Order: sequence, then C-alpha cells, then structure tokens
Amino acid sequence: MAGERTPISRMKAILHGVVTSPWLLASVALLCLVVITAAFADSLIVGDPAKQNLLLRLKPPGFRDRTGAAFPFGTDQLGRSIFKLIVAGAKPALLVGLGAVSVSVLLGVTAGLIAGYSEGPLSDALMRAADLQLSFPFFLLAITVAGILGPSLPLVLLIIGIGNWVPYARVVRAEVLELKAREFVEASRAMGARDAYILGRHIFPNNLPSVTVLVSFNLASAIITESGLSFVGLGVPGSVPSWGRMLSEGRDYVATAWWLPVFPGLAIFLTVLAINLIGDYLREVIDPRLRA
Repeated sequence: MAGERTPISRMKAILHGVVTSPWLLASVALLCLVVITAAFADSLIVGDPAKQNLLLRLKPPGFRDRTGAAFPFGTDQLGRSIFKLIVAGAKPALLVGLGAVSVSVLLGVTAGLIAGYSEGPLSDALMRAADLQLSFPFFLLAITVAGILGPSLPLVLLIIGIGNWVPYARVVRAEVLELKAREFVEASRAMGARDAYILGRHIFPNNLPSVTVLVSFNLASAIITESGLSFVGLGVPGSVPSWGRMLSEGRDYVATAWWLPVFPGLAIFLTVLAINLIGDYLREVIDPRLRA
C-alpha cells in the first residue's frame, strides 16, 4: 500500500533521528563506549586494577608516578587507579544489567502471554502473584535475600531479574487481551491453527515494540539496583570491582579527595542517562500516539 513504511524505511527514519539529535547521538556513542569497555576490559587494563600501593594513596587526577605511569582519575585510599577500577567495574554492571533483564523478559513475557491468552484460573493466579510482589518494597526484599545468602554475582542477577518481571507481564497481558480479538487472530484460529502457533506467529511479534521499550528502561534500573546493593555491601563480591562499592568507599573522602566518589558516580549517572534517553527515543518512535 502507498504510504506504508517498510522495515528498511523505518530503520532509516530511526537512524536519521539519532544522527540529527546531538543528545541522542552522544547517548548512543557513550553507551557503545561503555559496552566496548565492558567487553574488552581485561585487554584495556594493564596490570591488576585491585593492586594496592599505599605510597600512591589519594593522588589527584592527572598524577604520574616516577615510572611515568599516568593516573587520569587519580588514586583511592589504597593507592589503586580509579580509572582502572571504573573500566573493570563496567563489566559486572552491564553483565548484571543484561542478565537481569533477560531473566525479567523471560519470566514476564511468558507470564503475560499465558495470563492474557488463557483468561482462566491460571491467569488470575499469575496476576495475583504479580500484585503480591508489588506489595513488597523491592529493594528492601533484595537486601534481605542478599544479606541472608551472601553477595554473589549470580545471586544479584537473579534477584534483580525476578524482581522486575511484573511490568513485562502486565504490559504483555494487556496487549494480548486486545490482540486476540483482532480479525487476523480470529481467522488463524478459524483455519485450525494451534494456540502455540497463534502466540508465536501473530501475538508475540506484536508485543516486541512494547517489550523493547521496557527493556531499555529496565536495563537502567537494573544497573542502579546493582550499584545500590554494592553500595550497602550486598552486591557483587568484594574481589570484583563495582561502581557502587567505589561510591560507598569514596563518600568518606568527599572533603579531602573529591575524585573518589565523583568519577564512579559520574560513570553510573552517565550510563543510566544514556540508556534512558535512548529508551525515551525508542518509545517515541514505536508509539504512534506520540508521533501524532
């Protein structure tokens, strides 16, 4: 049909929107930098980022030692390079974020598809389970579980993933309830298609835009939650560099060594801001009501 946009034309429109917006272009570039840093952190860092040298403690940004080694972000109270710790901390932040989002999507989308399509006792049970989870303060629950079982990377990933499935389930269920009454679904059902085929071929693909937007915002939330748990000592293990733990350790040196909390705080802030700006743009592109 004339005027109907093809996937290629839609992609061109999205790329044009990214290129013509300085803030959005900067967000994409920053997020790509964080992803590359996390993926190649071991190759980018020379030496052990956790290596201590008390002779170099609390050196300001731009400091160079007698060997000529540079410390662009300065050193912390144990003489460790803050730059190296931030580079190393990008990996667990993104690993937990992406892993937790994957768990949330798997649980939430599956629950939403079942609850919306079945509309029976199982649907009611799933929605009551969602309401029950929403009745508990999530961060308090996460602290309790992590405090009992002890900090570990897989545990933090699972806690955040299981704690964020409800938005996906609610959004997907609402869309399934609307989609299954459409003519193309009724026609497929009249032709003898099985429920699994209808869900996989017709209903689930139409949920992808909304799920994509939720993923973008949920990723930012997961990174903040991981940093918060690490801030209180219940996130990733102490042997793993973490932006949240760096922020916690540096808060006692705000007056004497401002760079200790500032740089890890900026790493969290800029990463989350970039993800949120990209997510907001995707929401505007995907939702036709916002383009009207």
